Amino acid sequence: MVAAARGWIGTPYLHQGSLRGTGCDCLGLVRGVWREIVGPEPERPPAYSRDWSEPQGEERLWAAAVRHLVPRTGANLCPGDVLLFRMREGGVAKHLGIAGATDRGPSFIHAYSGHGVTESALTRPWRRRVVARFAFPDRRD
Repeated sequence: MVAAARGWIGTPYLHQGSLRGTGCDCLGLVRGVWREIVGPEPERPPAYSRDWSEPQGEERLWAAAVRHLVPRTGANLCPGDVLLFRMREGGVAKHLGIAGATDRGPSFIHAYSGHGVTESALTRPWRRRVVARFAFPDRRD
């Protein structure tokens, strides 16, 4: 998972995109890694605005993650975990990343506006925004 995600580093940010080297957003990164590792996507996301479902207060991204990914419990971060972030207190969870290094300097791979896909340190401010962790399901042959 981590090698696949790192293969996307440098992909420009493109809202609703999911093509390595061409453009993606945070969901597009997870969708692209899914296609590379698991197989065809189980569902196509509907069009979404940059504010996701904040005006409605609906946890749509979280609900989709629960439908298709395997929830992780416990405190141990594993390489390849899909991380779901709440960007502000009281807001809906609307950012995704994939755990990279998990030892002394934990990191995560994610896409965000103005930066594209990058690997960032999973610093304390980022860690406290994580509201859920998931694993990709087993690869389908």
